[in-house]
Amino acid sequence: MDVTVYSTGPSCQRCRLTCQRLDELGIRYDLVEFHEAHNAALRAFLVDELGYREAPVVQTDNGQTRWAGFRPDLIDALGKQLDL
Repeated sequence: MDVTVYSTGPSCQRCRLTCQRLDELGIRYDLVEFHEAHNAALRAFLVDELGYREAPVVQTDNGQTRWAGFRPDLIDALGKQLDL
């Protein structure tokens, strides 16, 4: 399963906690940092098109499952789904 974490950078506490929990469970993920000036197209997609207002945005299953913010409940459920 592909997991991508879209982060606003190392200063984002929720992003760090999300990555830390994924690491603790052994869930492999790609980390994509986006900043307003750095990747305007990605930011526009996440904020304007999908409507997310907080980071990180976590995407699994090639976009079929997404959530925003630090959600340990969803991360743990993902770990169970992957039998980790």
